[in-house]
Amino acid sequence: MKRILDNAVSLFVVVVVLFLILPLPTFMLDVLLVINIALSVIILLITMNISEALEFSIFPSLLLITTLFRLGMNVSSTRLILSNGGNAGQVIAAFGQLITSGNIVIGFIIFFIIVLVQFIVITKGAERVAEVAARFTLDAMPGKQMAIDADLNTGVIDEQEARMRRSKIQKESDFYGAMDGATKIVKGDAVMSLIITLINLIGGILIGVVQGGQDIGTVASIYSTATIGDGLVSQLPALMISTATGMIVTRSVSDGSLNSDVLGQFKAQPRALMTAAAALVFLAVIPNTPTVPLVIVASVIFAMGFMISRSGRAKQVQEQEAEEAAALEQVPEAAPAESDYYKDISNVYSLLSVEPIELEVGYSLIPLVDESSGGKLINRVVIFRRQYAQEMGFVVPTVRMHDSSIIGTNQYVVRVKGEEVAKGEILVDYYLALEPAKPLGEIDGIETVEPAYGIPSRWILPENKEMAEIYGYTVIDPLSVMLTHLSETIRRHAHELLTRSETIQLVENLKNTSPELVEEACPAVVSYAMLEKVLRNLLMEGVPIRDMETILETMVDAMNTTRDPDIITESVRSALSRTITRRFCEDGQLRAMTLDAEVERKIVASLVKNDHGIYLAMEPELIQTVITQLAEHIPKFGDLNQSPILLTSQVIRIYLSRLLSQYFNNLYVLSFSEIVGTVQIQSIGNVTMQQGANVRRAVGT
Repeated sequence: MKRILDNAVSLFVVVVVLFLILPLPTFMLDVLLVINIALSVIILLITMNISEALEFSIFPSLLLITTLFRLGMNVSSTRLILSNGGNAGQVIAAFGQLITSGNIVIGFIIFFIIVLVQFIVITKGAERVAEVAARFTLDAMPGKQMAIDADLNTGVIDEQEARMRRSKIQKESDFYGAMDGATKIVKGDAVMSLIITLINLIGGILIGVVQGGQDIGTVASIYSTATIGDGLVSQLPALMISTATGMIVTRSVSDGSLNSDVLGQFKAQPRALMTAAAALVFLAVIPNTPTVPLVIVASVIFAMGFMISRSGRAKQVQEQEAEEAAALEQVPEAAPAESDYYKDISNVYSLLSVEPIELEVGYSLIPLVDESSGGKLINRVVIFRRQYAQEMGFVVPTVRMHDSSIIGTNQYVVRVKGEEVAKGEILVDYYLALEPAKPLGEIDGIETVEPAYGIPSRWILPENKEMAEIYGYTVIDPLSVMLTHLSETIRRHAHELLTRSETIQLVENLKNTSPELVEEACPAVVSYAMLEKVLRNLLMEGVPIRDMETILETMVDAMNTTRDPDIITESVRSALSRTITRRFCEDGQLRAMTLDAEVERKIVASLVKNDHGIYLAMEPELIQTVITQLAEHIPKFGDLNQSPILLTSQVIRIYLSRLLSQYFNNLYVLSFSEIVGTVQIQSIGNVTMQQGANVRRAVGT
């Protein structure tokens, strides 16, 4: 029994297909017609009670099944009408007599009106809406993906939430694409109903007159009633399904069910109800107008608007009283005078301390920070610190936030150890729209540049937000703009925030899981100073330091042969190959730029060793060749939505990375030994000496 229930839908589809071949008794057809009507009502009610289309994601497939079911019954009813002298069961007969009421002409007119309403108005409108929704959903996918990545980077969401959102975006695109095709089925169903109606009428008259020998009037009356009943009993469910199709593709901006949205939005506009009542009263006083109906309806509408308005004012008064009571309970403490405070010499020494991270904001941005005013920046920063600790294994110090009268009212400044490292300006009452590569249209706004990534953008008004998203822009609220800039700044300067005390804290934390290793290594073999240098090197290039056990074990082994922190760092990076691979690879592939063998040999030959260590002394012409070609290849990574990566040999990796960091802020230099063997490497570009040769020939010419 359970196996049958699990495959009930499949069996149902098979049975429906058999309806096209096997004849059905009239009683069975009556039952199936009633089931069809009930199923259509259920589907319509479901679409009215969902808040978003994906809650009814089976609708495209269900639309196909119900259409096939309806066509199967149409074929069966046609067979019964033509073979039983117009008798196709009680349901069809009842609907035929109900619509005709003794007049065949009126019945046909009403029937064709219902069919045309479905075909021209509802079905055609739903088809157009589904087509536009499918196109805009597909066009908006890149922008939505970027918004998810931005929220993930700022710590608003975790990796699991990001995967869920990406999956939802993919499901939305698949759903609206399927709906675009499914609406064509509804359109074909409406056309087919007209054809079947004509077949029933013409075929019935021919059979009754030619084979039955009856007069044309009697035959026309019998088969017309049956034809209209058959058409109506199939068109009513089709009309409800078409209406459900239109509703489900228009649920993109809803917050709840259709019932709650309609009631809530009408309640929000009581003045409109009372104005409409006044307009009806004005019409009632005009001569020759139906005064009584107009006055009755106007009274009902005015009463509804008045009651809604009064309840809204009462609620507003209660909220205002609650706010005043809360304000009276908060008694501010008197602050000591500044001169008295600094009489204590220990308080003067407090001025000498330097905060690891500071965020200064202008006066207009205080509501974004102040929790008492509803500011959420502090909570978002806390979420980012947690996510960054889970991702990189380093706890970001507390971010000190305060206002400043020195900077502009809309500006903010990020300081690391007292020095300014980043600065931005945002408009609180606007949204930032990141411009796509090929926007579908242009939106009005104030042109600017996104502060974290340097993307061309513009500040737009809130009422233009939906249109900007339709045009393919990625729209970000002001708080997320500032938080993204702050988080990216912290990522770039994380190595400066790692202190000796934090290094010791990481080692103490490792004692909980590997006490023997810590006892052997620190500080007897690996000093805290050396460990701090290596950890800083890793953080500087975006390598997580969560696996402290592997890092410390590798350093202990490397310290037996060298004391150079750069060489030790390269050994640690090789040991963290799985971590680095996971950090930079996607779906088992690594898209990167590579160096030609001749270029690598020249760079290796440029390594110079002295008493202070090894440094890179490349010829200016070689530097120019490498930088120029990298600048040509790096834009290709923007199309892939990936940070640019350069693959080199382990010997030159760290020295080349430090050189290129002066020219490219977001370029990661990896070595082949840091990538696991199962990863497929795809070359995006190759740096060769060819350009240098072309430059020499041009100079010679």
